[in-house]
Amino acid sequence: MALITLRRNLCHLSDFRIHGALAALKNPRVNHVHKIVQEHLCLWFCSLQPGPARVRFHHAHCKKFHSENGNDLHPVGEPVFSQVHDWDRFEQTVKNVDEEMCCRRLNNLGSSGEVLRFISTLPALPETVAAEALHRICEVEKKDGAHWLPKEILENSVFQALCDQVGRDPSNLSNAGLVTALQALTPLQAEPQSSLLLNLLAECQHRLEGGRLDIHSLCILGESLIKLQGPGCSTLELILCQLQGENVEKFPPEDILSLYRILQACPEKVDQHQRFLNKINNFSLSLVPKLNPKSMSQMLTALVVLDQTQALPLVIKLGKYAVRHIPHFTNEELGRVLGAFIHFGHNDRFFIEALEQHVTSLRLTLDPEVVSKVMEYCSRKLILSKPILNAVAEMFVCQSEKFSPRQISELLEPFGKLNYLPPNASALFRKLENILFTHFNFFPPKALLKLLHSCSLIECHPVNFMAKLFSPYFLQQLQGEESSLDRLSLAQLTQLFLTAVLECPFYKGPKLLPKYQVKSFLTPCSSLETPMDFQLYRSVMLGLIDLLGARLYFASKVLTPYCYTIDVEIKLDEDGFVLPFTADEDVHRRVALCINGPRRCLSSKHLLGKEATKQRHLHLLGYQVVQIPYYEIEMLKSRLELVEYLQRKLFSQNPGSHWYQE
Repeated sequence: MALITLRRNLCHLSDFRIHGALAALKNPRVNHVHKIVQEHLCLWFCSLQPGPARVRFHHAHCKKFHSENGNDLHPVGEPVFSQVHDWDRFEQTVKNVDEEMCCRRLNNLGSSGEVLRFISTLPALPETVAAEALHRICEVEKKDGAHWLPKEILENSVFQALCDQVGRDPSNLSNAGLVTALQALTPLQAEPQSSLLLNLLAECQHRLEGGRLDIHSLCILGESLIKLQGPGCSTLELILCQLQGENVEKFPPEDILSLYRILQACPEKVDQHQRFLNKINNFSLSLVPKLNPKSMSQMLTALVVLDQTQALPLVIKLGKYAVRHIPHFTNEELGRVLGAFIHFGHNDRFFIEALEQHVTSLRLTLDPEVVSKVMEYCSRKLILSKPILNAVAEMFVCQSEKFSPRQISELLEPFGKLNYLPPNASALFRKLENILFTHFNFFPPKALLKLLHSCSLIECHPVNFMAKLFSPYFLQQLQGEESSLDRLSLAQLTQLFLTAVLECPFYKGPKLLPKYQVKSFLTPCSSLETPMDFQLYRSVMLGLIDLLGARLYFASKVLTPYCYTIDVEIKLDEDGFVLPFTADEDVHRRVALCINGPRRCLSSKHLLGKEATKQRHLHLLGYQVVQIPYYEIEMLKSRLELVEYLQRKLFSQNPGSHWYQE
């Protein structure tokens, strides 16, 4: 009813006749009310698009009006100045709403041409809309993969007028408009030293030094300066100093993420700003539930780059909430999340279950790089996830052409490390063998060595390629430009050669030269054996002393001539009597006790690939291998039970054996 009344009143004005409406809008002698209506009609004509249009009028402006001298309109019985004040407030509200509407329209446009056509239809271009239009143009061009604005855009008269308006007098821009324009030109500027950029930078510097930039503007300016001048610019330090003076708890989530990105760009300054980082990390705990997948990925990436190991509570909480986002992460984001969890050593059962569902449901459509990252995560965290491993094995057999040689190595290496054969193992290794026959020289030498060594750990011995591995040509490629081969590569070569001798007696190819063989597989940082659990060893040692009568009758950490280190060795003579460990003669049998702590096992009865290989080789070398798993020791309640347990383990299978008694 109010709308009908207003229209009826307006129809009595001569300026609003149908044939004279546009002429009235162009009349230079426009009164205050006409100016307001002109802005509304212009915006209404420009925004005619398919779809519903909504116009809302406040009840206060729908009263009866009368005209004095045909110009001034005001409600009957109210002072004129009061109505003028109401119209001023209404005009300002309408202006803000119209600017917001224009910015929303700009964000929905998909090309630079559409943006330029839209702003050319506007009767007036507020500075906020101008800055946002410039930002949208550069954003669209960046999405298309460009690094500079196209020539046709740079020469467009509307774009040039837009730049002139933004750069003519930056002091007239608001903080938001100023930093938005700078942010827009940062990634796709036509000339790094253009007058427009220099004017914007100068104005930003002036306001920064005067302390007139708000938190959000400081964050945007900081990121823009990093892209324009690098993380070493002196202005960035001033920005960080001002931000540190603010209350972090008042920062919105987007500014917290911006802070992480700024600090991530200069990790060498992390010690200098660690106290500030600690505040950000602590406050970010409350923001985690509000983060979307992209923001979560960015935060984890920054924590990795800044090596925030003291922020483990934040990492754990991010891991907890990442579970619900796994289906929504992009390939790149999921890769970053997994990389962060690898870096911080985070492992969550619910995250693994969600990852299993994601991989198995999309196993034939996942990006190869993501699959490689998932397998790296399982390998580094020793996660024996049969659904993931089976899905990856199926994917490799069906779509091996999707994977590069490096990715193939990363995909298959965990099978050996985790000591797992998938159901389609025969098809898997047949496919791998065919690829190696045709693309052997395309594999990076170290990746190829890791791949073939991993195959040997699960008894899929690469006999057809061992001759190539031990050839001087491959060893020279493996060494590259280094003065010598790294310790891990030498250990892998040595174990492969030992495998050829012990498990592949039909191999008649070249041998590995002694200078490429290591003396021990148990070395820091490059070990093919897992060090013994000291607490578990101490318990077993006390039980052995009680059982055998003295410490003299067993040796610890014995390095064999075959590179393996035995946890505990016991020597027996021909009659089965235990000999002192110093005895070298009359030794008929050697017993190797493998004290398997939690680091050697993936589950109660599943050894790591390298530990299973060690025990297999020791058995082939003539040792009687006896496993002492941690979960069996933990079930014993007394020293007597421990002694009886060790007696059963050592002598139940050898009735002719005896332990020494005085």
